[in-house]
Amino acid sequence: MSVFVSAAEILCELVAIPTPSSVSNMPLVSWVEEFLVERGWRVELLAYDDESGVSKANLIAWPGQAERSDKFDLAFVCHTDTVPYAADWVGALVLGEREGQLHGCGSSDVKGSLACFLAAISACETSAIHSKVALILTADEEIGCKGTERLLAATSVRIGSAIISEPTSLRAGIAGKGYGLARITVEGKEAHSAFPQQGVSAISVAARMIVQIEDAFALRSSEAPLDGLFDPPRTTLNIGTIEGGTAKNIVPGKCTFLVEWRAIPGENPTEMLRLLRDALVEAHREEPRVVVRLESLRAERGFSPAPTGRLQARLAEVLVNEPVGISFGSEASRMARIADEVIVIGPGDMRSAHSDRECVPVAELELWTSVLKGLLIDTSAGRSSGAPVQ
Repeated sequence: MSVFVSAAEILCELVAIPTPSSVSNMPLVSWVEEFLVERGWRVELLAYDDESGVSKANLIAWPGQAERSDKFDLAFVCHTDTVPYAADWVGALVLGEREGQLHGCGSSDVKGSLACFLAAISACETSAIHSKVALILTADEEIGCKGTERLLAATSVRIGSAIISEPTSLRAGIAGKGYGLARITVEGKEAHSAFPQQGVSAISVAARMIVQIEDAFALRSSEAPLDGLFDPPRTTLNIGTIEGGTAKNIVPGKCTFLVEWRAIPGENPTEMLRLLRDALVEAHREEPRVVVRLESLRAERGFSPAPTGRLQARLAEVLVNEPVGISFGSEASRMARIADEVIVIGPGDMRSAHSDRECVPVAELELWTSVLKGLLIDTSAGRSSGAPVQ
């Protein structure tokens, strides 16, 4: 039997490897590959170069020396990239403990989850681990799940139950909101600000559009269905960025802003585009001299609970927390294409992630390692006798 390595010890190594999406994840993937091979696992790397020519890789690993199966009963899915960390975060890559919390970039999102899985492997005899278990590592999750899309296009793997790693404080995320993103561009006419009548302010038109969009959305929300799994329990909208103008004394000729929304499961994420188009029509009616364009950038559906989730039932036996819906983005909606059941779960809290406050509780690492050890040996949560989990 291999020597047990704790999740905290492994996390120290993983955090020390910088993996923002702008750089290669190969050093981390290679570290994990070596860890697995030493413990009798087989590893398949799916390498690629991203749009900037940076080398990346997805990974599929399974115990034993048999060839890879096309159907895994249970798969643990974990992305390898982090968001960029601030230059003044001195300890970003040095794991530090304070008051029972381990601090560092990626400690909760989601290197802590990966550390738990690897620790659980080190606690088991490889021969005792069910052969239809898999570890799947992906690249570029933080910039639109691009690695996941490449993995799905390159393989025909199917999954019974998929654990999607995200910090949920070990509450099972059995449903997730969808995600929509659109860019609106307003083109007016530049003029010297001393003679504003000669121009058309794109910023002013955009500002009125934003108010109209938010008012129309508020009215729509008051009549829309609620889903108590989520906080907040409804579809949300946000105007995230606005850019425009060239100088303080020039009537701005162009303005763009981004609109994002997170739709509850069952709601088509493209429905919001109708509301945005209405705003475009109204803007042009009020000011015929402007040109307004709408670009749909993303429109991803959420995922609903599996009708009968065996993994969910198994987790309910060992974790006391009630299941929840997740409002942040994850790989779950994509993995739901090939999995009978998806659960988003992991140690840590997303509210501390993506900041220099990022941390993960030591107690949650230890508990999740213990739970994963049990799942590795007894995969009845994802296994079925010839029938799909659902």
